[in-house]
Amino acid sequence: MNSAVIFGGSGFIGVFFAKHLLAFGGFQKVYLFDKEQVASKPFPYRTGLVNETAQIVEVNGDVRTAISWRPDEPVTLIANFAAIHREPGHNTNEYYETNLLGAEHVCNWAEAVDCRDIIFTSSISPYGPGEQQKDESSLPVPVSAYGGSKLVAEKIHQIWLNGKPTERNLVIVRPGVVFGPGEGGNVSRFIRAVLRRYFFFTGNRHTRKAGIYVKELCCAMLWVLAQQKQAQRNMSLFNMTMTPAPSLEEYVATVCEVARIKRTIPTVPYPLLLAAAYTIDLFARPLKIKHPFSPVRIKKLVSSNNIQPGFLIANKYPYHYTLETAFRDWQEHCPKEWQ
Repeated sequence: MNSAVIFGGSGFIGVFFAKHLLAFGGFQKVYLFDKEQVASKPFPYRTGLVNETAQIVEVNGDVRTAISWRPDEPVTLIANFAAIHREPGHNTNEYYETNLLGAEHVCNWAEAVDCRDIIFTSSISPYGPGEQQKDESSLPVPVSAYGGSKLVAEKIHQIWLNGKPTERNLVIVRPGVVFGPGEGGNVSRFIRAVLRRYFFFTGNRHTRKAGIYVKELCCAMLWVLAQQKQAQRNMSLFNMTMTPAPSLEEYVATVCEVARIKRTIPTVPYPLLLAAAYTIDLFARPLKIKHPFSPVRIKKLVSSNNIQPGFLIANKYPYHYTLETAFRDWQEHCPKEWQ
């Protein structure tokens, strides 16, 4: 009986990918390897997905240290999703400690168990922000610790591949912001802001934000691996985003259409909104009060991530979801997040 192991598997993407592997990947068991703190504080929607079947098994562990755990079955696929990624939220050294050491330990473990296929989720963050459209041929210019650490982690996985290039397969995916049921991240906050009338434009209606639905990401990762093996290549690197990347105005319009609401979104000058964010953060941070007006997030709202999935377009990947159908599927399966 073949098994797959997902490092960082108890997070948002890992659980969806585990279900996808059981349904479409031909696997009989999927292990979710993650820190106990992550597995013990899941989103309610995620808890239901894990508890639906005994074929998903959670394993407590930390990729920042050498991995001694071994499953009973042969491991034929490793997915490395383990990462520190939220910005803001971590010190610079934390991104490198987890993302680099994690890559090294996962690759060492793959060699120890003789697993020949790895899927690694990187990010579009290595490209850096900018209005110019970028694809896989664009030069990475990371401006954050997260983007820099992810770029180095890609190279660590390539070193593993080059250890036995004729026997191993590596897929590196650079997804935009991944959204869907139980996400609890940027797109969830954005939807809530639109629904509850505290989202504002700030001269950024046409700012493009590369993103992808979590179920589409799961489909594409297996599809690319299968295409790679069929073409007898040993590596693929691809951007995973909708095409073209929707603008903020298009995101707002789609939220309103799916939620069946009407909203007139006011425009607030960027300096005023940023000053308000700093003021709120000044009082909230010492009191440890969580709020949606982080200055870092406000700055992100005016920066485009205009990423083109050139690899998928060239290889004629059959997209399953548009922005509208993705939002409708999300609303259907997790309506509480659309209230």
